Amino acid sequence: MSNDTNTSAATPHNSTFSMMKRIMHSYLRQHVGMLLLAVLFMVVAAAMTASIAKLLQPIMDDVLSAGNTAKIVPFAFIVMCVFIVRGISTYVHTILMNRISQSVVAQVQKDLFAHFLHLDLGFFHANPSGQLISRVVSDVSVMRIAVADIFTNAGKGVFTLIFLVVVMFSQDVKLSIAAFTVFPLLAWFVAYLGKRLRHISRNLQGGMADLSDKLSQIFQGIRQVQAYGMESQEEEHTSAAIDRVRKLNVKSVQVGNLSTPVNEILVGIIFFGIITYGGYQVRDGMMSAGELISFLGAFIMAYEPMKKLAKLNNIMQTGLGAGERVFEMLDTVPAIVGPENGKVWEQGHKPDVVFDDVSFAYETGEDERALSGVSFTAKPGTVTALVGASGSGKTTIINLIPRFYDCIGGAVRVGGIDVKDIDLAFLRQNIALVSQDITIFDDTIGANIGYGLKGASQEDIEKAAQAAAAHDFIMQMPEGYNTRVGEDGMKLSGGQRQRISIARAILRDAPILLLDEATSALDNESEKLVQDALKALEKGRTTLVIAHRLSTVQDADHIIVLNKGKIAEQGSHDALMAHDGIYAKMYTVGLQGA
Repeated sequence: MSNDTNTSAATPHNSTFSMMKRIMHSYLRQHVGMLLLAVLFMVVAAAMTASIAKLLQPIMDDVLSAGNTAKIVPFAFIVMCVFIVRGISTYVHTILMNRISQSVVAQVQKDLFAHFLHLDLGFFHANPSGQLISRVVSDVSVMRIAVADIFTNAGKGVFTLIFLVVVMFSQDVKLSIAAFTVFPLLAWFVAYLGKRLRHISRNLQGGMADLSDKLSQIFQGIRQVQAYGMESQEEEHTSAAIDRVRKLNVKSVQVGNLSTPVNEILVGIIFFGIITYGGYQVRDGMMSAGELISFLGAFIMAYEPMKKLAKLNNIMQTGLGAGERVFEMLDTVPAIVGPENGKVWEQGHKPDVVFDDVSFAYETGEDERALSGVSFTAKPGTVTALVGASGSGKTTIINLIPRFYDCIGGAVRVGGIDVKDIDLAFLRQNIALVSQDITIFDDTIGANIGYGLKGASQEDIEKAAQAAAAHDFIMQMPEGYNTRVGEDGMKLSGGQRQRISIARAILRDAPILLLDEATSALDNESEKLVQDALKALEKGRTTLVIAHRLSTVQDADHIIVLNKGKIAEQGSHDALMAHDGIYAKMYTVGLQGA
């Protein structure tokens, strides 16, 4: 295994063009029909805006200056119709483009979440949950705002500007050229601001992610925070994170709005030139007053889309700053990938579990390995117990069987097949896991048990609960199996949470059973009930058990004693006691401490 791939991402081409091309290629193609219709209405709305500027000349020259009152109502009616058509077209293209943009970003969000679900455990150990939640919620929300604004307004702004420029050049070519001489300078300045904003946006989203992660950790550990009187320290640390976000937000607004005074200054200079030059042209009879008014009207109207396009570039760069973080996650290559045409075993086959000279390290290049040269066979219908001090490699062995990690040496085989060659979904469907780190979802008790088997009936759920000695306490809950248990099962005791976890594994009815301290949180009475249930469940299955209390595994068929990632001893309970080695000492100490 190459663990360094857990957090590495394929380096994307993060230019504005390449990122927009990726969004269009991956997400926009399915909306081509609606997009073309929206563009059509954009063109109509832009043409109507230019028509208003163009109509100013005949209204001024042919109606008002000529005193032709008969044309007042017809021209007024034409202008009214232009405004009506522009209003309807603007509404339609805004709705269509907003619908497209929201669909695009929602799909990005779905793809990101789906991608996270298929990444390996090493990735999640390297990336705190608060950071990942921020990518899915905060970063994508910034993208949503940016894409919605760009899709809705950018096209209309460009088309409107084009039509108005045509109107201006039709009035006076020289004046138009002079008016647009400052555009290259303005474009360069907008691009410069965009680069700064994109950098600030990426830092801002990173600050938001840090804050989200900080809050998540504090709320999850609120009991420890209050028990150790660390409220003031956590408040200080969180305030620092909030202040960092505040400063970045302020900086973003400062940089983003720099284009406003620059635009106003440049446009003011242009206006001075237009009015001065145009006024002398009208005086000398080279241009009519209507032509000058029409030109000024077109320029004023063009100024608005120019400002909006500059703002849109700022918004786009802010969104792309967040988008870089999103695509960075989408481009992350999982370390654990299921093989194409993965192998499966026949229905009803009882697979064994074989470790053949297995070595493993959590970090590439680590000198001290979590496992080194581990070999053993867990046969169907038997219980193999893994014992040893904390950090000896017991949980690592359990994690290698369902391919939460891959070994770096040797091979792990299930049913005679290397786990790397088995269809990944099939492998995990045939394993039931009860861990000491119990996960209880904020859902009903029935749903938490039913998580073990998709489509399980209520009868199946209740049978599993009875087998795990959980049915009685469930029926005493306010709504029985329909009782919501709160985040991480906060409404349940440790023993109740563990029995629900065991019921989930019983419901799965898998041929391989992995028990990691499955009864550690149970009282004596519940433990006996669950141990009896587990013994019945273990029959005919390949079972591996981790236990610190050796009295719970003395009946195991095979006991493996681990020490610093290696097998120190193995055998039955009686054989290991007779050997009088590590196991015998651990067992004796356990009896003395009981």
